[in-house]
Amino acid sequence: MGVNISGKFMGGLAMAMTHDLSQASIVTDPPLDNGGQGKSFSPTDLVATAVASCMMSVMAIYGKKERLDLAGMAVTVEKHMSADLPRRISQLDVVLKMPVGLTNEQRQSLEKIGNSCPVIQSLHPSIILNKSYVYSVV
Repeated sequence: MGVNISGKFMGGLAMAMTHDLSQASIVTDPPLDNGGQGKSFSPTDLVATAVASCMMSVMAIYGKKERLDLAGMAVTVEKHMSADLPRRISQLDVVLKMPVGLTNEQRQSLEKIGNSCPVIQSLHPSIILNKSYVYSVV
């Protein structure tokens, strides 16, 4: 069974996208440097967001199963676009801030799981993906 997402052109360059099962919606708008108004996530911003969210989600699933306290886990992701054509994501820099109280074994397991999330597995291999885990959350 697949997941259905539907979209509607909103005028200008904005698109309203709806997750059909939940009816949750988002509006996308291209960045200023690509003719949009930059008023919302661009489609490529959503790819970067999906990587960060997916990494945390699969680690949270593992953490719940293993009864790990991942309170305070946070992420930032910086998206870089190619300077040449075709326009595309060239690099993503992901920094995950993790709790300090995890053992080395737990850290290794979480990082392995985070690094292999389904979104990362779906990215084009030409995208440079820099991931770092910082254990600083108290």
